[in-house]
Amino acid sequence: MSGGRQLRRDAFSLWLEAPLVIAMRCHDMQMAALTGSTQDTAEMTRMVTEKMAAAAESVVAANFAMVQAMMTAASPDVAARAISEAALKPFGKRVRGNVRRLARKT
Repeated sequence: MSGGRQLRRDAFSLWLEAPLVIAMRCHDMQMAALTGSTQDTAEMTRMVTEKMAAAAESVVAANFAMVQAMMTAASPDVAARAISEAALKPFGKRVRGNVRRLARKT
């Protein structure tokens, strides 16, 4: 998308949806604590492992975008936008998936 609209859309989406995921997970943990049931260890494990996977995927995507920008001799603002979009994409994908999955759960 031209003019950085995709970057703004991805950043805004993360800004809205990430706190929602945190709130839903905190609610689940609180309900487990109040009812005396054991916490969902699969969800807690997923919380940590998906962050590590998203960070690794983000680094790889940003590096590929940087190399591509260097090979095409892109202007600095175009290169920065492409690298930023590539770095945000893995996090956005996981956050959107978590919102859908956790919303179905409740």
